Amino acid sequence: MALLRHPSRCWLRDWRKYALSSSPILLQNHRRTFCPKMSSDSSSLTYSITLPNQLADPVTVDAAPGISASEFRKAIDSSLFKQWLKNMQSEAGVLSNGAMSLERVLIQGVDMFGNRIGFLKFKADILDKETGKKVPGIVFARGPAVAVLILLDSEGEIYTVLTEQVRVPVGKRILELPAGMLENDRGDFIGTAAREVEEETGIHLNLQDMVDLTAFLDPSTGCRLFPSPGGCDEEISLFLYKGSVSKETITQLQGKKTGLRERGELIKVHVVPYEKLWRVTADAKTLSAIALYEMAKKEGLLPPAG
Repeated sequence: MALLRHPSRCWLRDWRKYALSSSPILLQNHRRTFCPKMSSDSSSLTYSITLPNQLADPVTVDAAPGISASEFRKAIDSSLFKQWLKNMQSEAGVLSNGAMSLERVLIQGVDMFGNRIGFLKFKADILDKETGKKVPGIVFARGPAVAVLILLDSEGEIYTVLTEQVRVPVGKRILELPAGMLENDRGDFIGTAAREVEEETGIHLNLQDMVDLTAFLDPSTGCRLFPSPGGCDEEISLFLYKGSVSKETITQLQGKKTGLRERGELIKVHVVPYEKLWRVTADAKTLSAIALYEMAKKEGLLPPAG
């Protein structure tokens, strides 16, 4: 690539492509130069971004040692990084009232899922102007995800479908709702939810029968669940699906092994009586879905049974 052969070469970038249509991140119709600057050991890359609400203070974006020029460019162009900048400048964003400023971003890690960035790790220097102090700004960006609370009525008893999966970050096997990440920028939350359920449990869901539980939240919340906002940008949409099945189907689902084995998904299906659900798992998605479902049912927000 020219970038690797000519480390001093600069690329003109049209920021109209970079700006998000609904809420521009950067100055529209403004051309800037993308010029990675290599240090003497060819390990340092830097970049400058101008934000509309702090025009006099461009944001420096640097790459940590070990980040290649290709990874650096992909990180800056990724939907994960763009969405984070958009959130920072939104009505409820950190930079919205001018009390804080974004000084610097250090790209620390890039994990590719095929041709797209799956995980992005960076550190943001956010300065509180009143105190002159920096606020904690380590970010693990993975983007939006979905999960589904499946309630199956079998001869008057309500069951929930969970998946047992190996979760290396916590070093345990975890019982949790069928869930997954959005794989593109189209925002197909309900379609992704249905696809993940089929991949992880073998159950085919009718899209028209699914209810977005997070849509019942106040609009000021963004109608998404943030399970760990102190370190991760993940925002989850929680859906509800209700159906009726035979006892034979319940038996067939119990212990079923599923998942995309080529991706290392080693999944085992568990069917649990709904009344016991809140005690058998520490999965935040499951416990949040129970709370949203019960409150929505209490307030009469759920659609009538078909």
